[in-house]
Formats: sequence, structure tokens, C-alpha cells
Amino acid sequence: MRVLGVITARGGSKGIPRKNILPLHGKPLIAWTIEAVKESRLLTDCVVSTDDQEIAEIAKRFGASVPFLRPATLSTDEAKSLSVIQHAITWMEEHKGESYDAVMILQPTSPFRTSTDIDASITKMIETDADSVMSMVKLIDVSLPKLKRIEGDRIFPFTKEGEGSESSARHDLPDVYKRNCAVYLTKVSFLMKGDLFGEDSRAYIMPEERSVDINTKLDFSFAEFLVKQSVK
Repeated sequence: MRVLGVITARGGSKGIPRKNILPLHGKPLIAWTIEAVKESRLLTDCVVSTDDQEIAEIAKRFGASVPFLRPATLSTDEAKSLSVIQHAITWMEEHKGESYDAVMILQPTSPFRTSTDIDASITKMIETDADSVMSMVKLIDVSLPKLKRIEGDRIFPFTKEGEGSESSARHDLPDVYKRNCAVYLTKVSFLMKGDLFGEDSRAYIMPEERSVDINTKLDFSFAEFLVKQSVK
């Protein structure tokens, strides 16, 4: 299977300005993803899609391929990831003559994703022939019966299956998972139709400590804390 990795790194981050190149433990955030990609055995190619010249230069310094600068129309707050990926697929075909079976979206905001996570996701797609594989993380002490909605200041069950008069014991509740944003792997045939998931989407489960998704300053501080703890 030919798989193109696309590291998406626009320059106009609003929550944390210049987030993709801020230093995490002395290394630009995007470099963590680039280093994981370089150790992958199953990615055919990987490119950085950015509109920002400084990000492009830093990415190249860490060994990434940046064959184009993303058009400004695909770098706004309203631009969709699917359009960015479709642009990369089309560019590689038209300018490099390269075609792929699947594309893996790799966001720099998931610095603790490893080459093992990348390759295991690709292996799962190969073994199951799934339309897509998404990295997931188990939520701790979360289940649909425990979710609530508030009207005024009154508490109501979020769903019809919500709790009754007693709280449910944790061991009686089904596990709940969410996408952790580290890996989005989808077959090109679906991506080019504007479909990120297809009908058969499989889960690749990642541990909590590798599932940090940096979107706020608190996330960044937590990631820095985890790195410092791991190197002690």
C-alpha cells in the first residue's frame, strides 16, 4: 500500500500564535512529528503542507519535504482539512507523477505520536481493508449515562439512557472513546469524494500519555510537563 503522509501546519494559529514552531522541550513542535515520520517503515512519502515560509524552512531543517507552499485560500480559519489534503494529493500527482492508495493526516499538535503508531495504523488498514483508520483514546470515567445537560441551573440526563436516582458504578458502564487527532488515515478514493471516514472506519487505540492534542496554552504546558517527567 502506497501511503502519503501530510503534516498540516498553517501559520495562522489563533489559540496559540505560531504554535506549530513553538519550542517544546527545546525543539519546534512540528519537529516531533517530522522525527516520528522519518522513523516510519510504511509511509511511502510525507510532505509538509504549509502557507508559511518560516514553518517551511524549519521543517526542511529537520529533514521534512516541503515541495510546495499551500495556497492562501486553503490557509484561512474556514479552510477544511479535506480541501488541504485533496490539494496535496493533486499536487503530488501533477508535479511528481506520484499516486497513493491512502493519505495519513499528521497534525503537529500531537507531538507524542510515534512511528509505531503510524505504522500500526497502516498495518490495520492493510489487514482489514478498512476505508479509514483513526487513532482513539479511552476516556477515563466517562460514559453516556454520566453525561448531563443543564437548563438554568437544573441538572438533567444528557440522553434518555441517563442515570436514574443512583450513580452507576464505573465497572458497570461501557468504555467510551474519542478520536485523539494523532492519526487520520483514509483511502484516497474516499478523500477525493470529500469523505474522511468512509463506511468502514477502524480504531487504533493509543494510550493516554501519547494522546495529548495541543490546542491551548494549558495543553502546551502539560505536554512540556510530560516530557520533563519522561526524561528524569
